[in-house]
Amino acid sequence: MKAFLTGATGFVGGNLVRLLLQQGYQVKALVRSTSSLANLNGLDVELVYGDLNDPDLSCLMQGCQVLFHVAACYSLWQRDRQNLWQSNVLGTRNILQAAQKAKIERVVYTSSVAAIGVAQDGQAVDETHQSPVEKLIGNYKKSKYYAELEAIAAFKDGLDIVIVNPATPIGARDIKPTPTGEIVVRFLQGKMPFYTHTGLNLIDVDDVAWGHVLALEKGKSGDRYILGNQNLTLKQILEELAKITNLSAPQYAIPHFIPYIAAWFDEIVLSALGKTPTIALEGVKMAQQQMFYCSDKAITQLGLPQSSVPQALHKAVTWHQHQLK
Repeated sequence: MKAFLTGATGFVGGNLVRLLLQQGYQVKALVRSTSSLANLNGLDVELVYGDLNDPDLSCLMQGCQVLFHVAACYSLWQRDRQNLWQSNVLGTRNILQAAQKAKIERVVYTSSVAAIGVAQDGQAVDETHQSPVEKLIGNYKKSKYYAELEAIAAFKDGLDIVIVNPATPIGARDIKPTPTGEIVVRFLQGKMPFYTHTGLNLIDVDDVAWGHVLALEKGKSGDRYILGNQNLTLKQILEELAKITNLSAPQYAIPHFIPYIAAWFDEIVLSALGKTPTIALEGVKMAQQQMFYCSDKAITQLGLPQSSVPQALHKAVTWHQHQLK
């Protein structure tokens, strides 16, 4: 079977490509001319160059039976609002229409737990939960919510599509890195003297890749599946990193208003003066929440693996240490 893949150069996509090749799939990957191909080096992948908003994507999909739409624009900067809408919402609409035109047999669309939202009391939520869009913090989360609506609309229009909502992947090949990978990097560099009271659901990125393949094979069309594993506070994550690296974890939490003020000044004031901001206001707002999730549906219905999260953190540490050399 031949799979068409978007987002192959990224963290989840790069690991998914490897799994697909291991499982005997042929892979054709849509890549932008400006993208780094580091995650695809040495792999037997057919590359086609283009963008999610190109009008001729259906032609590029010819010869493929399935589509994994993994690509997304991720940014917490307010200045990127239009780019998020163009890539995540309109780009998803365009590629799903192209998939229908190309007669793709089945699609796995990579949404995010960002589209689902969180519980106000900090408890773990499952696929039945949906925060009102106005309660979703930031333009990225809102764009993923509306992109998921595009996937549901395509399903209602007859497209066989399964939606997966990864939580927070951790592991190797996080080349950008993601915000969680950035935590690992900053910890290794000794740049985390404090922590905030927040929480994440971590999962080995290899399990996320398996979740995509299992969704293709077993997922119910039109349904969504949270791909997650272990709910941990940031303090617990940093303590685990300390065990792995023998470095000291920060001992004190910083009140949320301090990074909020810093981010407001950085992004609103300094950026207006032409300076490049370093702290995203939306990221600080998100950190005030416990982003906890339940993956029982994916575990039960798909057989989602639940590999050791500490081992996934260890893989992330090893990979980032090598990159920092």
